[in-house]
Amino acid sequence: MKVATAEEMRAIDSETINNYGIPGVVLMERAGLAVAAKVKELVDRVNVIIVAGRGNNGGDGLVVARNLRNDGWKVKVFLAARPEDLKGDALLQYKTALKFGVEIEPVQDLIGNSALIIKGHCIFIDALLGTGLSKDVTGVFGQVIDTVNASGKPVFSVDIPSGISSDTGQVMGRAVKAAYTVTFGLPKRGHLVHPGAEYSGKLFVEDIGFPQPLLSSEKINVELLEKKDVSSIIPERRRYSHKGTYGHVLIVAGSRGKTGAALMAAKACLRGGAGLVTLGVPETMADIFQSRVTEEMTLILPGKRDGTLSRKASRIILDFLERKADLLAIGPGIGVSPETEIIMKDLLKNASSPIVIDADGINSIRGVAGIFSKTKAPLILTPHPGEMAGLLSVGSKKGKKGRSKYPESADKGIKRDVEQNSINTALTFARDTKTYLVLKCIPTVIATPDGRAFINATGNPGMATAGTGDVLTGMLSGFLSQTMDPLRSCILGVFMHGLAGDIAAKEKGMHPLIASDIIDNIPRAFSALTDDERTYFS
Repeated sequence: MKVATAEEMRAIDSETINNYGIPGVVLMERAGLAVAAKVKELVDRVNVIIVAGRGNNGGDGLVVARNLRNDGWKVKVFLAARPEDLKGDALLQYKTALKFGVEIEPVQDLIGNSALIIKGHCIFIDALLGTGLSKDVTGVFGQVIDTVNASGKPVFSVDIPSGISSDTGQVMGRAVKAAYTVTFGLPKRGHLVHPGAEYSGKLFVEDIGFPQPLLSSEKINVELLEKKDVSSIIPERRRYSHKGTYGHVLIVAGSRGKTGAALMAAKACLRGGAGLVTLGVPETMADIFQSRVTEEMTLILPGKRDGTLSRKASRIILDFLERKADLLAIGPGIGVSPETEIIMKDLLKNASSPIVIDADGINSIRGVAGIFSKTKAPLILTPHPGEMAGLLSVGSKKGKKGRSKYPESADKGIKRDVEQNSINTALTFARDTKTYLVLKCIPTVIATPDGRAFINATGNPGMATAGTGDVLTGMLSGFLSQTMDPLRSCILGVFMHGLAGDIAAKEKGMHPLIASDIIDNIPRAFSALTDDERTYFS
């Protein structure tokens, strides 16, 4: 399903009216009726308080009021505008609501008498601001939002909670905390990213008659991953096949104190369907790894006394990629040192096989100017926001040897910007560097070199625990070994990683969930996507 910005949704609305000939008042009517129907479906008949603004969002709210009033509900509208300031379709709906006997009062009456008005069984319907918000909420609108939130009553928001940016999901000063949000045509970015998703509550996307070609236009470059889409791209297991059919992955990971990262990545890679997995480890740690691997093979790499890799390892890794492996996954637990920085530079400059880079692999290339322009291998990077901040220091002011002189405080500022604008950050970086980016924000965003992005719908807070990123690296690499399609492997890896985590959370609970629980539930995630008769989540 496509995910729209406010501007994209305005364009759809405009084209529907001007080119398809559906009047705006008809769309407003359908929107209001959709909200009213959802209210009737979800709550018993209660008193309804509607806060409405002067624009189209307020007009939608007036349609809701009239429909509920006509059906015998007790409804009162508090209007955040003077009636004489209403225009167009909103003015028409105001006049119609009055004819149907809807009580409409100034919003100041609610602010000044909220204790008397908000009592008994009631709900709020928020039709105050809509998707066009571009500045922080202040003044009367802020007071209304505070009053609604302080009431403790369930809130239905029309289109988007008032005060949430529809493009970034950020709170614009203050915002309504909705239990339910009913939006139209397409979900907006702000419904799906943090913190907008929490403020939106349960989201319903209703069809109000927008033409399908507009809703599926390629001009809209962000999509929400859905089960049906992911199910259709799971790699086929052909009857006549063998382990070589499904690829050989070299995973370079682990160091002293971080052996678990390597082992989890390797196990998850096999669970994801890779035919062969070789674990590249420092020679000083080889005995420890040899005693713990089962299905995995090992490649002994030159190491240092401290249990990390030596720069000499890059030559052996490149040779192994040339002769045996189909792709490389590197980074989990390898540490960051001058040696790992040299290794990463060598690999990115000389490898031709696909490379998945995570964790310390990413941290070893932060601040290195122009490094991505020198690569010939397809690259997938899987940073969390802090690692992304380091990647964005590429091209900043340089110190000796081309290293970034970004101060730590600046990195924290970049990290905050990444978290607050994750989709555009991912889109820009992937396009500029010609890489595939898996940005592990809330939710995870996948971005491609050709300017598309995908928002993941699976996963839960229980997965905020050590090692889950290593599991994702392994799963993603396992899918890449079978398909050699970077985008397909990113979609499968991210969605199924979250799905396995969701299944694990239902079984274990969120608090005790650990990364190995996700690995254990990868088979059930496959079953949930490929066998409609078996359901592990509902």
